[in-house]
Amino acid sequence: MTQDTNALLTSLIEGYNFPGESLELGVALIGGKPEPTAPIRLPLKMLNRHGLVAGATGTGKTVTLHLMAEQLSKAGVPVFLADIKGDLSGLVQAGEGSEKLTARLAEMGKEFSPRANPVEFLSLGEGAHGTPVRASVDAFGPILLARVLELNETQEECLQLIFHYADSNNLPLDDLNDVKAVISFLVSEEGAEALKGIGGVTAATASVILRGITIMQSQGLDQFFGQPEFDTADFLQVREGSGVINVLELPSVNQQPMLFSTFLMWLLADLFEDLPEVGDLDKPKLVFFLDEAHLLFKDATKAFTDAIINTVRLIRSKGVGLFFITQSPTDLPDQVLGQLGNRIQHAVRVFTAKDQSALKQIIKTFPANGVDLQEALTQAGVGEAVITVLSENGAPTPVAWTKMSSPGSNIGPASPEVLEENMKASPLAARYATAVDRESAREMLEAKTAEASAPAPAEAQQQEAPAEAQRSEAPRQRQAPAQPNPMMDMAMDAASMIGRELLRGMFGNRKRRRRW
Repeated sequence: MTQDTNALLTSLIEGYNFPGESLELGVALIGGKPEPTAPIRLPLKMLNRHGLVAGATGTGKTVTLHLMAEQLSKAGVPVFLADIKGDLSGLVQAGEGSEKLTARLAEMGKEFSPRANPVEFLSLGEGAHGTPVRASVDAFGPILLARVLELNETQEECLQLIFHYADSNNLPLDDLNDVKAVISFLVSEEGAEALKGIGGVTAATASVILRGITIMQSQGLDQFFGQPEFDTADFLQVREGSGVINVLELPSVNQQPMLFSTFLMWLLADLFEDLPEVGDLDKPKLVFFLDEAHLLFKDATKAFTDAIINTVRLIRSKGVGLFFITQSPTDLPDQVLGQLGNRIQHAVRVFTAKDQSALKQIIKTFPANGVDLQEALTQAGVGEAVITVLSENGAPTPVAWTKMSSPGSNIGPASPEVLEENMKASPLAARYATAVDRESAREMLEAKTAEASAPAPAEAQQQEAPAEAQRSEAPRQRQAPAQPNPMMDMAMDAASMIGRELLRGMFGNRKRRRRW
């Protein structure tokens, strides 16, 4: 070795020698050869400083996710990741060694060790091998729903007013039919006064929102909304010392990428609202991988982008680590990119002047330490990456051109038999498999309209109605004192409305009672 390569090797050995628990990512490449004495690690306690896995298609990002998820599980850290291409299900099945794999690992001073991981398979909608993940429209919130419907800022504000009206009048929004019912009521003659009270929604804007919802329903995408609602606390399972890997199956992402990315953001927002503050831990409570991260910011309104930035900034104190997965760091806003201290950059392909400009920007985000970044980023082979992470004292480590290690589970889809057996054993399937259609806004408004149009006097109707119906339709009457007090009623209504508004989080999503 030359003096320069010796100095580089020494700096890498010292820079990645962490006393605490770490993920083993691979070994440094020095002069094009793997150097077993220079393992490249990522400290568990720094995972809540978030990270980025980037690189062109076919450079090894998916295997890197596989490797990281498996090691996190082994360390007792639950994981969430999305399976867009359907090839992460192999995490549940032990892999088989091969002559090529054995030789590759031997170069790195490692041996192949097969491992099957505890995995919960989830699905947006009715997946073949996944427990359905649903959210009520109420919990999803107006900002995220506006994103899915691709509304502009004015239309988004109108949707927030509609949610406000539903909140204030105890109208649960479980599915898209509930939203349609509330909008239809507000633009009807009967709802004219209520509409004025919330600031007004024009007929044209209401039509745009209704049309967007109808299109979603016609495409079968309304199955993601409803009851029972998935509780993100179920992501935090640990079984026999191993963190459960939650793999979300996305069979229709190509048809509706906006819904996919926004639904992932809802899951993250729900975690943010529910998790308690814990500060810095020796290892995170959960690591959340946001795949196809560029979709989050495509044509996003300012409110949506600001909410993402704030979530990224604040969620680390709740023990959650985020990794954004995308082809290029330039896909992300600077405010987000600046908070991603751990970088795993696979090869960058440069074919155009725009690609060359992007490469220059990427190079500027890495510290300089003697590695030729232009060569490393453009010449890295499949299964290689340029890495810098945050050390346990918060300083960036030297840049390492790294030969990535290999997971012990099966790379690629698991066998159908293994998937079926895993699904049968899932503790979540019994809770979430069957959809529930409870009484919500649509049924309540239909009942209200029917009551208003009925010829019988209101008092007679109330006497004839079952006691249970009276309780569900008029809870405040049941609790009212014998002698009405208008001032007290106004104060109670105001306090109730304020309380409901405080239950909405950063994305306008509905908060739930904590289970922690």
